[in-house]
Amino acid sequence: MNSRRNFIKNSGFAAVAAAATPLSSFAIHHRTRRSEEILGHGDYQYRIVRDWTQLDRIRYPLLNCHEMVMDSRGRLIMIGDHPHHNVLVFDRSGKLLDAWGTAYPGGHGIALAQEGGEDFLYLADSGWFMGKEGKMIPQNGRVSKCTLDGRTIFDIGHPQTQGIYAPGSPFRPTEVAVHPSKGDIYVADGYGSDFILQYNAQGEFIRKWGGHANEDSNYNLSNAHGVALDLRDPANPMVVCTSRNENAFKFFTLEGLYLKTLHLPNMYVCRAVMDGQNLYAGVCWSAPQGGVFNWLEHTGFVTVLEGDRVVSNPGGTQPEYANGALQPAYQLPGKPLLHGHDVCVDGDKDLYICQWNANGTSPIKLERI
Repeated sequence: MNSRRNFIKNSGFAAVAAAATPLSSFAIHHRTRRSEEILGHGDYQYRIVRDWTQLDRIRYPLLNCHEMVMDSRGRLIMIGDHPHHNVLVFDRSGKLLDAWGTAYPGGHGIALAQEGGEDFLYLADSGWFMGKEGKMIPQNGRVSKCTLDGRTIFDIGHPQTQGIYAPGSPFRPTEVAVHPSKGDIYVADGYGSDFILQYNAQGEFIRKWGGHANEDSNYNLSNAHGVALDLRDPANPMVVCTSRNENAFKFFTLEGLYLKTLHLPNMYVCRAVMDGQNLYAGVCWSAPQGGVFNWLEHTGFVTVLEGDRVVSNPGGTQPEYANGALQPAYQLPGKPLLHGHDVCVDGDKDLYICQWNANGTSPIKLERI
């Protein structure tokens, strides 16, 4: 346990909590039938399908389900960190179609990009993997472009080898985003040095921003866990960077100039997932009232935004605003979701939730009602 605590501390997970829990907000979590559990608020309510995957857990064991994307054929591709298979591929019914990869023991981030009508994956290995004795072991991370069946096209090397990082600076990337037309690659070094690194489509370095020691603190990132492209306004494309220890998303231009911060009080959010005008995010932890934050106990939920406004918290309390400011939200007492780590949205607006530290369970489906 001490090694896991050190992992959390060194990765920027540790935090101290704040704010109160309104009991009245728990009412939206209810069972309409014994077999039916409904989560969410307003127009964004969902029925939990816990047994969505048809997975032989003996042949295909799981540790942590980190992220998931949908390819152009409607297949759901998930990355995790089990050493026997880093990537699992499902159809929308939950049937396992493929499993591959042993080269990403810290499998964490996955992004999908199209080139010439063909799908490609960008995988991020965070550098943290579970050793034989159950201890988290650090190593250098890795970012790879590959085909849908796992054939590597190229790797992005350690920034130190390219003169981007000072000697000894850690590189443990957690996320990748790819511009759909320009092909530029954005890497979030969320468990390493907290920079966002921008490369061109061939993996050649362009620039970096973030880190911890900027004169303008708006550029500082603390646990830069996720990166995404926000193209909801085509005239003003933005890069959305997670600063998880600040409970915030920070928005930048495509060239890394700071634009704004979206604060989500006490939500330890993962990456932003864009779908239409909505932003979805897994909330890996939600801090409780007072005291020391327990990263194992306070396990989070999912949050849904219309524009910059939170409208639903499946698995959490109802979003509330006071004088225009978002108030803290909390995980429901029954803990319907465990450490929400990522959200994948399909064409029916159903959600697929990958969970970290969830007793080795496979992703949960939330059917929109």
